Amino acid sequence: MDGEGETAETTRELLAGAKAGEEPAWRALVARYQRLVWATARSHRLSRSDAADVAQLTWLRLAERMDTLRDPERLPGWLVTTARRESMRVLADRHRETPLEPPLLERPRPDAGPEAELINAAARRELWRAFADLPERCQRVLWVLAFHPEVSYARLARELGIAESSVGPVRLRCLHALRRKLARTRR
Repeated sequence: MDGEGETAETTRELLAGAKAGEEPAWRALVARYQRLVWATARSHRLSRSDAADVAQLTWLRLAERMDTLRDPERLPGWLVTTARRESMRVLADRHRETPLEPPLLERPRPDAGPEAELINAAARRELWRAFADLPERCQRVLWVLAFHPEVSYARLARELGIAESSVGPVRLRCLHALRRKLARTRR
């Protein structure tokens, strides 16, 4: 009795079904390998949200490149390699990011003088102006994620009319756009 051959055959069938656009086959693939993808992302010590983004990007890469997979038995290895590469990309991006200047993040202390309050108020206005300059979709995504973190990516995706796997990449692009707008106002 060859359990591996049976699993490989099932994986082959699921990949064939997913390629044909069968949603149940796609869901079965994700259900079978989501723990593997998640564990790979978390093994890089990513936060839950970064690991969720990596997992979503890994499934997106599979959807984009499904036709190029020659050997379905190697799908688990392909998923691990892809999740590892996406994790490394997230870690590399983290090193390239420049933190926001403290006035944007700090709240005025009760003992702070009027000068500090004016500086903080100006920084908040600058942030909200940059936010208002973003496309409406970015405003909606960032607003929900900042003020309603309990909302799931699935619900946010439904509200926006996009695939759940796109929420993380959209969030990242919107944050980068906001950061660029803030950097331009400081020049």
